[in-house]
Amino acid sequence: MELTDFFTDYTLRTITLGTAVLGAICGMLGSFAVLRKQSLLGDAISHAALPGIAIAFLITGAKDSNVLLLGALVSGLIGVFWIKGIVSKTHLKTDTALGLILSLFFGFGMLLLTFIQKQPNANQAGLDKYLFGQAATLVESDVTLMIIVTAISLVVILLFWKEFKLLLFDKNYAMTLGFNTKFIDGLISFFIVLAIVIGLQTVGVVLMSAMLLAPAAAARQWTNSLGVMVILAAIFGAFSGVFGTAISATQSNLSTGPVIVLVAAVFVVISFVFSPERGILFKQIRLIKNRRDLELQKTLYFMYDIVRKHDDISRPHAIKILNNFQGFTKGTLGKLVEKDWITIAGDSWSMTGEGFHTAANLYNTNIPES
Repeated sequence: MELTDFFTDYTLRTITLGTAVLGAICGMLGSFAVLRKQSLLGDAISHAALPGIAIAFLITGAKDSNVLLLGALVSGLIGVFWIKGIVSKTHLKTDTALGLILSLFFGFGMLLLTFIQKQPNANQAGLDKYLFGQAATLVESDVTLMIIVTAISLVVILLFWKEFKLLLFDKNYAMTLGFNTKFIDGLISFFIVLAIVIGLQTVGVVLMSAMLLAPAAAARQWTNSLGVMVILAAIFGAFSGVFGTAISATQSNLSTGPVIVLVAAVFVVISFVFSPERGILFKQIRLIKNRRDLELQKTLYFMYDIVRKHDDISRPHAIKILNNFQGFTKGTLGKLVEKDWITIAGDSWSMTGEGFHTAANLYNTNIPES
């Protein structure tokens, strides 16, 4: 495979564009699901869409992707309606309701698929592609639909940006301002369902939730701004689609959907490790630095406790006095000298005026010895 194939090969160009657009819309809308702490929502909706696909086929007898996805959309919306109904009408929590709907709808969908597969009509072959996805079946009309849905979603997000932010971070405050929180919540849920449904053909029921959540989870590590997070999630999702398609195109036996999800997972791992604020690596670096600073302050405090018993703060004291102090190291003394807090002459040390003043401030903050 060459780079020019992405522009000259119809199938590869279509799949790449489709997966990029799908990744962008999933990352964009997945940000709202992640911030609402409804990460399992994508999994529940994608599984809830399966019986809709089967019922749409049983009614029409045709494998028209638009008809099947319409059935998936209706089934997914019913699943969301049931989830919200269970939470509002019972004492069950959201995660319990999501798990119930996920298993109930998926079980029903598998039952219908098994029934369809046993029918004598040969036209039922290929419905199982919606379980794991089959990006190779994408055509221009599918990509056009994705682009239209993405554009509409973007317009809606821009129009209701203030309302979405209020609902995400302070629902009660939004209600006191007179906003229709049920409508706003339903609007977000509808477009999340829509994004999941258009991705079923590419990624499949089983992996669709990862496509929705992975880019958003990666983006969350880099920023505290909702706007930046949505943009980053869309970028991560789009690049996951492009890179995943490119990798799968190099081997004939690699499924595009799973590879896209694995690439998205790589973005998540990189973000979890290397993001400046929340990354594991930089957290560990800050932890080590804080420990060293604490050792430095504790040593200075201990030396101050010795010096303040004498009238002359510049009086030399033997370094061996510090040998039994836990925070004392030669490196610590060297850093104290660099900061001009102490001076060392031979085997003796003395505290400078600046060091005494700094230590006195530490003393007043009651930094404990350990």
